[in-house]
Amino acid sequence: MASTAPALVSVTRVDYAYRRTRERALPIKTVCRNKKAYHDYFIDETFEAGICLEGAEVKSLRLGRANLKDSYARIKDGEVFLFNAHISPYAQADRSSMPEPDRTRKLLLHKREIKKLIGKTREKGFTLVPTKIYFKDGKAKVEIALARGKKLYDKREAMKKKTIEREMDKAFKRR
Repeated sequence: MASTAPALVSVTRVDYAYRRTRERALPIKTVCRNKKAYHDYFIDETFEAGICLEGAEVKSLRLGRANLKDSYARIKDGEVFLFNAHISPYAQADRSSMPEPDRTRKLLLHKREIKKLIGKTREKGFTLVPTKIYFKDGKAKVEIALARGKKLYDKREAMKKKTIEREMDKAFKRR
């Protein structure tokens, strides 16, 4: 019986440490979303990737000064890059050291995730689209989606469903 007591104590210590770290975890702060991606594509799978930033780009992101409207991701030489993502220059930063707002940025993923993305994007119709930029535990992250393009009739059908749902919600609120 004496051998079971230390095991119980160690479990409670681990439990306590786990609770303490969960309490200190920072909330996820969304910087910007790519709403057009959900309109133009069927989203099959999403991946969380880190992003390489320079200088005061992090401060600019914290102010919410980013745009993903026409951006996309591509795989080159076993690395994933984000194109056309606009991060506005930080106003208080030195202009000479500020990088281009629309420059190509490297995304950080595990090798097995990159291999999975390479296999999927070689299939016909799949592309990589960024859906949002956010901060998780103080680090900037990009959510990229493996997506297939929608046809015009698919977009119309989705719009019809949204309007029907909106009308039903209004009807239930009136009751």
